[in-house]
Amino acid sequence: MTTRLDLSHAAQAERAPVFPPTNLAGMGFETLREILTDRGVEPKKVNMRARQLWRWVYHYGVRDFSGMTDIAKEQRADFAEWFELERPNITEALKSVDGTRKWLIEYGPNTEAETVFIPDVGRAGALCVSSQVGCTLNCTFCHTGTQKLVRNLTSAEIVRQVMIARDALDEWPTSNENRKLTNIVFMGMGEPLYNLDNVADAIDTISHNEGISFGRRRITVSTAGVAPKIRELGERTKAMLAISLHATNDDLRNELVPLNKKYPLKELFEAIRDYPDLGNSKKVTFEYVMLKGVNDSIAEAKDLMRLLKGVPAKINLIPFNPWPGSQYECSDWETIENFAEVLNRAGYSSPIRTPRGRDILAACGQLRSESVKQRASERRKEELTAKAEGDWRRK
Repeated sequence: MTTRLDLSHAAQAERAPVFPPTNLAGMGFETLREILTDRGVEPKKVNMRARQLWRWVYHYGVRDFSGMTDIAKEQRADFAEWFELERPNITEALKSVDGTRKWLIEYGPNTEAETVFIPDVGRAGALCVSSQVGCTLNCTFCHTGTQKLVRNLTSAEIVRQVMIARDALDEWPTSNENRKLTNIVFMGMGEPLYNLDNVADAIDTISHNEGISFGRRRITVSTAGVAPKIRELGERTKAMLAISLHATNDDLRNELVPLNKKYPLKELFEAIRDYPDLGNSKKVTFEYVMLKGVNDSIAEAKDLMRLLKGVPAKINLIPFNPWPGSQYECSDWETIENFAEVLNRAGYSSPIRTPRGRDILAACGQLRSESVKQRASERRKEELTAKAEGDWRRK
């Protein structure tokens, strides 16, 4: 009996491994290198191919492999089989009268998060990104915190928020001149330090100088006070640190930010003082929401000065954004100004953050909560309509 070995091209193609396409959008550089290696790219060419793809995806923002004009057609055809360049589905896109823009992004069934672009913040404009779907912290003044945690967002899902914003703002290719989006702030849904691995990987991708190219001093990560992770954040990301503070004593902060029961102010400030490279050029931002009759007295402004002693700091004073069912009211404007004056006289930069995007529920503490409520209401109306139609048909 004779066995023949079929070396025809068709036979080789039939035996070739079939790879499910992987989404390049949001992928980290080392992951890209590993995939190219696994899929048979010559070892000597892996770095070159990875850099080519990286630049097209993150510098030029291409959404079709045909646009990668410095890569041979045959190689582009392979890449088109191996990879996708898909953005997630945007279920809602809104623009405020003040120019603020908000996108509700779908990451799976019943899994949505919001990202918000705020013009005239930072050098030109800031993007407020989410790190989780939902939240576990239950801060009593925050509407977002009333949602249960669904899951952490992956590093790729975080990066895609930036890509979606740059698509909408027409910010491709990357340029260092006349950018509309100059700052990234992790101040959206969720607690970033409870998802530090993915946040750190996303920052590596966002800051890569051959791609989206945000300087790490233009990236700020805000935490409610996960003290044990604060130094690690600085070592891994070199990002700017923000603390969601809102009170100057443990009793009140336990009420406003329940995480304080686990990591009280003494432990929190020890961690803050240990943050790498703090100084006049790298100050900690303290966020302080102004709640009428709760934390807005002159005495508390002076307590805040004492609490921050020795910490290079600036304070963002945030007028409270009301939401249905909230137990709090926003401090009077004169009270906020007097509070700020005490801090300014002590040498602290204390800007009062102008509420932005309230008309599209994009202001601080309002993310996604109302969108979920509205969408649930819409689904309920659809169910009732369908039921009524079914009842009518049965008659």
